[in-house]
Amino acid sequence: MRLAVYTDYAYRRGEEGVFGERAFVLFLSELARHVDKLVLVGRLDPGSDSADRLRYRLDDDVEFRALPHYGTLARPWGAIRAMHSTSRSFRAVLDEVDTVWLLGPHPFSLLFAAEAARRRKRIALGIRSNFAEYVRMRHPTRRAIQLAGWVLALSYRVLAFAVPTIVVGPEVAREYRRARALLEISVSLLRDGDLASAGTALARSYGGDLRVLSVGRIETEKNPLLIADVMALLIADDRRWRLVLCGEGDLAEDFRERIHRLGIADHVEMVGYMPLHGGLLDMYRDAHVFLHVSWTEGVPQVLFEAFGTGLPVVATAVGGVAETVEDDALLVPPGDAQSAVDALRRIASDGSLRKRLIVGGLERVRERTLEKEAGRVAAFLHDA
Repeated sequence: MRLAVYTDYAYRRGEEGVFGERAFVLFLSELARHVDKLVLVGRLDPGSDSADRLRYRLDDDVEFRALPHYGTLARPWGAIRAMHSTSRSFRAVLDEVDTVWLLGPHPFSLLFAAEAARRRKRIALGIRSNFAEYVRMRHPTRRAIQLAGWVLALSYRVLAFAVPTIVVGPEVAREYRRARALLEISVSLLRDGDLASAGTALARSYGGDLRVLSVGRIETEKNPLLIADVMALLIADDRRWRLVLCGEGDLAEDFRERIHRLGIADHVEMVGYMPLHGGLLDMYRDAHVFLHVSWTEGVPQVLFEAFGTGLPVVATAVGGVAETVEDDALLVPPGDAQSAVDALRRIASDGSLRKRLIVGGLERVRERTLEKEAGRVAAFLHDA
């Protein structure tokens, strides 16, 4: 199978090759091992090649085809101006492949699907989350953008009637249940060799400082300001609690102001974006509990990263989270700081509960490693 994969992510060139800002590059590098040829199609950002943006280098097995760059679909004129040359570039890629996997929803994915169908190429879709809900959370006051997001999501569901579709998590699987063929996956980027042993994880001491780790974009739909409120409540009763926040986003400065206003800044470390194998795995291993408080989700890969490092998890019961983790995490209502505080305190004080969560999480992620999930995707694309 000669496969082209399109995502709307931006990529950059450095001295050592092409780099992506998102860890999805790791998944593609593994997927390339299962196909005859893999071509990644994405926007080439001409901006600075500063080291903080050159995060994940494309494997030598992945060929990159550059599309014209534009800023964001929230300001669509850049994408409209790039449409003609983007379409021309994609048509050239179709000469080299027999199958295309189009991640979205995105207007260019629909354009590429039409061109691929005209050329009688095999088409598959990829959807990671409830797109309409994601747009609504990102742009709560911009009705035109919300409507555009709903139309894009509907277009993708209609197209899925005719082509195989890969989705992340049970909530999105229900949304696309009438697809021609459907594969539900979890995006796990931990390899078999990254998984902690149960013995090592259970030996973690909870007798001294208690380190909470949270990883994700510091943006509206992730509800990061709630994390500051949770920590303030914890620290008011027990000064041992500490927070490490990994991520970047539009609300980073708001978060910084919030922790100063709450008087807990000396208990919080904001480390920015941390690549998975560039320090993030060590932060998982050094923490005592993982906290995830999003308003909306498909199935966040960070939960599997926490499971794989033997870290107990507290997460909001949104999207496909509850069905995916079942009893292997403590789930709390979205927006409820006190429930999150109570769950964190339970984990810190109850050794039997910690053991159940750690062992259950490790067992759950063992069947969802990077190798296994990439293999499932490759087999589905080939057979469907």
